[in-house]
Amino acid sequence: MAPRSCRWLLGWLAPLLLAGCGFSFKPSPPPVPVEQIPDAVPKAEPLSKYGNPDSYVVDGRRYYVLKNADGFVERGIASWYGPDFHGKRTSSGEIYDMYQMTAAHKTLPIPTYVQVTNLQTGRSTVVKVNDRGPFKDNRIIDLSYVAARKLGIWEQGTGLVEIRALTPGGKPVAAPAVAPPTSTVIAQARATGAPVPFYIQIGAFIDRGNAERLRARVLAVASNVQIAPGESNGQAVYRVQIGPFTDVDASDRIVHALLQAGVAEYRIVLE
Repeated sequence: MAPRSCRWLLGWLAPLLLAGCGFSFKPSPPPVPVEQIPDAVPKAEPLSKYGNPDSYVVDGRRYYVLKNADGFVERGIASWYGPDFHGKRTSSGEIYDMYQMTAAHKTLPIPTYVQVTNLQTGRSTVVKVNDRGPFKDNRIIDLSYVAARKLGIWEQGTGLVEIRALTPGGKPVAAPAVAPPTSTVIAQARATGAPVPFYIQIGAFIDRGNAERLRARVLAVASNVQIAPGESNGQAVYRVQIGPFTDVDASDRIVHALLQAGVAEYRIVLE
């Protein structure tokens, strides 16, 4: 079982950081079948009084909370949290219930409703972000126990996902005109049964020379570094990417090595 992430109570709540925590305990199944627990239903709610400071610091790193979730789409690795936090307060002030469809995110406004899609299987669900985290490197969202079960990532502990912010009507919030090819990726994965390959992107430059210099800098910690030409807003760009990976643990080791080398900016991208 992968280590669980740490929670952070903000605002007027007593600040609490449980650094480096983890457990290997597997919780008992919920009192009702997971498939009978409905998805969260997006609705209009005021921003949490406690969970939305302009910024906050955990383990020496500052995180800036987004003012809104317009057009928010993110891909990366999801984890989950359960019994160790069940019954405790979240960053919003609500009590964490591992049998409810909720999640933690580092920068989305609280609350935000998001659609989470397992990029390996195409399985999708909707959760309410009401907490902060995960603060483990190389993770973008911490799902509740039942959300992880519904998405099929509970036993493995992690999974490659896409998250999209939703409006109260359940539609994507000001979705980009050109959506990432999620459906194609999912279809290919489901057809072959193979893991979805992903890359760690550490930079994107208009000047290829800058991309080459960053690539040379990180060759000491990763051999599979490439420069992938692309386009952004009609402008040619050169993306420095490490991979491909199909194993989360392997990507975790590279992220740790990058951080040790002073490369702190990275994100997960698909082909």
